[in-house]
Amino acid sequence: MTEQTRMEKLFLHAARELNATIEYEDLVRLVMELTMEAVDAEAAMIHRIDANVDKVRARFLNRGSRDVVYFKLPKGKGLIGWVAENREPVIVNDVNKDERFYTPIHDIIDKQFRSVIIVPLIGRGRVIGVVEAINKCSGEFTDRDLDTLFGLANQFAVAIDNASLLREAKNEAMKRRLLFQVGTKLSSTLNIDEVLKLILDSLHKVVKFDAGGVYLINEREGDISSVYAEGYDKENEKFVHMKFGQGLVGWSAKTGEALIIPNVASDNRYVDARPTTRSELVAPMKIDGRVIGVMNLESDNSDSFDADSLDLLTAFASQAAISVERALLHKKMLESKRLEEQLAIARQIQLTFLPKGDPSLPGYDISGVNIPSEEVGGDYFDFIKIIEHQTGISIADVSGKGIPAALIMASYRASLIAEIRNNYAIRTICGKVNRLLHESVEQGNYVTAFYGVLDSKNDIFTFSNCGHNRPVLYRENGSVEYLLEGGPALGVIKDSVYEERPIFLRPGDVIVFYTDGVTEVVNNEGKEFGLEGLVALIKKYRKLPAREIHRKIYNEITAFASPRHNFDDLTMIVIKKL
Repeated sequence: MTEQTRMEKLFLHAARELNATIEYEDLVRLVMELTMEAVDAEAAMIHRIDANVDKVRARFLNRGSRDVVYFKLPKGKGLIGWVAENREPVIVNDVNKDERFYTPIHDIIDKQFRSVIIVPLIGRGRVIGVVEAINKCSGEFTDRDLDTLFGLANQFAVAIDNASLLREAKNEAMKRRLLFQVGTKLSSTLNIDEVLKLILDSLHKVVKFDAGGVYLINEREGDISSVYAEGYDKENEKFVHMKFGQGLVGWSAKTGEALIIPNVASDNRYVDARPTTRSELVAPMKIDGRVIGVMNLESDNSDSFDADSLDLLTAFASQAAISVERALLHKKMLESKRLEEQLAIARQIQLTFLPKGDPSLPGYDISGVNIPSEEVGGDYFDFIKIIEHQTGISIADVSGKGIPAALIMASYRASLIAEIRNNYAIRTICGKVNRLLHESVEQGNYVTAFYGVLDSKNDIFTFSNCGHNRPVLYRENGSVEYLLEGGPALGVIKDSVYEERPIFLRPGDVIVFYTDGVTEVVNNEGKEFGLEGLVALIKKYRKLPAREIHRKIYNEITAFASPRHNFDDLTMIVIKKL
């Protein structure tokens, strides 16, 4: 068999094997096996290089073995660092005579290196890694071996890059699915342990860790205590209760910052609550910027966590924060003996989710207000920062009053924000929130809502009206439009379909969003203020700043109302295009 024929058969065999393997780990193993076969090597390694990660992720395989060894190396070190930086292959038949060789590798994988061939893997114009053949079985590596491995490298790079993209897509889909499942569970139960167990169980599917816990801050006592933990020795109970600022968990609670600790032994903040722990990941649980607790994960291996792990833990910590906040407030309400105390707590839930101030957007004057009635209602409005130049505008009204309405409002808000983070279209967001509410609230409860996104750069407002009162768009030329497009109220019909509509805003245009507490005010004669009355006030005060517009409307409504009228919550948002 000629050398050309042997090479052609080898490349054809490699192409068939690589094209038949799509699972990432199986493919990497195959690449190492093909590398050893192609150049008659004792072992092979794959080094994956990611510009966003400061370590090189490596896999090692001995000839005839099925056990892949996983480890990490400092980026830029050794011959692999040289090859990656220079994008050139290298052949070295005596590594002890090459000062570029990274000698600690002998101890890391318990293998004595004599000779190596290292070839860069280039995918889509960038170095994604290197493949390394180790120790020629007989004799020395030759230029022919280098040409052979270099010829295979392009096939390797394409296959690994495609498998990596597929793995990332699968991981992202799994993360979203898990977050949705947790969000669904969060909205259907007030049992803290049940939800937190679900969160840690879900994290296990995408992040490897050996112990994990959730800690809550007791502001009055100035300490932190565990509410749920897995993988810890019960004899270390003293570490479940810590002073504020103590340990990595306490530091995160105090500063509100997340931490990745590759080696806990080198961090003097670490409290040795678990002797086998080598690395740790910590993320604060926040509600509207306020830290209420901390989630942490611990691993028995050093350098186990990366930026992706931290992003995922942070997302789950947000879910946990909502669950814990809801559950604790609900527990307080159940313990309250007086109706007034229950209503105050429910109102506290409602106020927690209302914006702390009006947004400041170039070219726009925006202001919102919620004026509660004596009873706690289910009104809600929010300004949600999505990306630069895009702001979510939401107003909603939950059926009923009191504690049940406040809790349903909390479920609606949590569901809405979770779906917004997934970057779905507005009509899709409404559909998913509707399905979640239908599955999680009792029959007969529902939410009328309006959600839109203001693109302040292009002056486009895209919205969907989910059975809510029709917002009024008062144009500068005096014409009036009503924002009707959307679908039915949320939570009524499981598979409701929603539409969205974009509108272009011009200088002088005014949009007023409101709940029924604004238009259903009744005077002494039993006459309702109504939508026509609201439109007349918008026309009258449209030249004023947004805050003054809703203030004037409120004053006019209260003057119109009968002294015997029982006010509902009054909620308004005013958007003016400057």
